[in-house]
Amino acid sequence: MNAEFQVIDLEIPAELAGKRLDSALARLLPAHSRTRIKGWIDAGEVQVGRQRCKPSDLVDAGARVNVRIAAATARGAVLPEDIELAVVFEDRDVRVIDKPAGLVVHPGAGNPGHTLQNALLGLDAALAAVPRAGIIHRLDKDTSGLLMVARTPAAHTALTRQLAARTVAREYQAVCTGVMTGGGTISQPIGRHRSDRLRMAVREDGRVAVTHYRVLERFAAHTHVSVRLETGRTHQIRLHMSHSRYPIVGDPVYGGRLTRPRGASAELVAALAGFRRQALHAASLAFDHPRTGKRITLSSPLPPDLRGLLAALRKDLKARGEPD
Repeated sequence: MNAEFQVIDLEIPAELAGKRLDSALARLLPAHSRTRIKGWIDAGEVQVGRQRCKPSDLVDAGARVNVRIAAATARGAVLPEDIELAVVFEDRDVRVIDKPAGLVVHPGAGNPGHTLQNALLGLDAALAAVPRAGIIHRLDKDTSGLLMVARTPAAHTALTRQLAARTVAREYQAVCTGVMTGGGTISQPIGRHRSDRLRMAVREDGRVAVTHYRVLERFAAHTHVSVRLETGRTHQIRLHMSHSRYPIVGDPVYGGRLTRPRGASAELVAALAGFRRQALHAASLAFDHPRTGKRITLSSPLPPDLRGLLAALRKDLKARGEPD
């Protein structure tokens, strides 16, 4: 293979049959924008069944797509950095990282370096040949927990297909403001906020977004919940919980103004005021191994800051004399 190019062979899964080619590739190659993919197609760098094609062509299930990406594009200008990472699973095809809160996943405006992508390239130079250093899905900067990384182009293709087919299981734990009576499902479409480009919003013309949640613990004015993603939109859990009037504690974008619960202990008030990130943790992850097909299920314990917040909530509830 020409060292100046990375070649990716894809097969269109059944769930993307009938989609436009540029739209289908955007689902299969989430590390690249639809605009960039359209440019590759227009430049003749994408072939379907060894034939040139147009962005608007509709794709068939099982169609073979060949994408040729300039190596500079595949790598970007991201440099390797020596940043310690917690690796919870690793073999020749996949790594799963337990990302700490505060670590940005991809370089961008305001975060040119010291990201997970820089750290992965520092850990494994071969990831320069995989889009976005193999990162399959994202976590917000201040969300902690499990994140899947492909180590080869073939594994990247297989895991990306699983994500598109919704066979990757992701479960989170969160602490929300308000006392829930029970679990439920939130099905509200999500799109970019019309006036604030840094926020997402529930919009009728947005993309389908489905979040399932169940109650783990109730407190005097808060609820500890488990949240399962059916889809994976930007800020989905944070926005959906806020839209349902149960914003996540500490969320600087969707959490609203910090309020002092009536009758709260001084310790709990201090714990809430001092929790400066969204109380959200990617606690479990399950996927089919891209080479063997074996189901891999992994979990991550709650980090110390979330454990401390829950301890303060439990202590406050006990002091009130209410059953826990």
